[in-house]
Amino acid sequence: MKAILGTKVGMTQLFAEGGRVVPVTVIEAGPCTVVQKKTVDTDTYEAIQVGYLEDRPRKEASGRKPKGRRVTAPMQGHFDKATVSPKRHLREFRGPSELGVGDEIRVEIFAEGDKVDVIGTSKGKGFAGVVKRYHWHGGDMTHGSMIHRKPQSAGATDPARIFKGTGRPGHMGNQRVTQRGLQVVRVIPEKNLILIKGAVPGPNGGLLTVRGHK
Repeated sequence: MKAILGTKVGMTQLFAEGGRVVPVTVIEAGPCTVVQKKTVDTDTYEAIQVGYLEDRPRKEASGRKPKGRRVTAPMQGHFDKATVSPKRHLREFRGPSELGVGDEIRVEIFAEGDKVDVIGTSKGKGFAGVVKRYHWHGGDMTHGSMIHRKPQSAGATDPARIFKGTGRPGHMGNQRVTQRGLQVVRVIPEKNLILIKGAVPGPNGGLLTVRGHK
């Protein structure tokens, strides 16, 4: 199992041999900590739960509650059981793993040339029409058409309803997206950075999951 959580920093470009420009996405990945390990005996399947980014604890060393956002009491107990500091993001990676609770996952698990899948949440576009949402060409732009960007017919009228899967205006983006088969161009362990060829889902600062391509 090769997987790690990270934050999208942004895009830049590198120069490969021969002067060829390679567009890359910079991802600050890890270090991640194993918070829980699930086994067949206890949970009927094998998996590890990984935490990323430090979060504010429930109580400070003085016993007082810190101001602002902090973990809930149940989650504080979950982290205390694993004897790890509270984490802001938790994700579960299924499958057998040699890692134990408290072990760290770093960018060194990947190397230049590896194929990876990047999972993130796409940018939200709000309420959008069918031309923007589904790239429909729309109606005629001349001769008094009056239906330039309208969705036009919605299908049969006898059922008195819209069939599932029919393209309609609505909420666009803000969905889980998996970009498969991307190539790792460079790994910078001292800065916890992975440079991946091409674009990945989500805005700068968004949470990403980088896993080995199956």
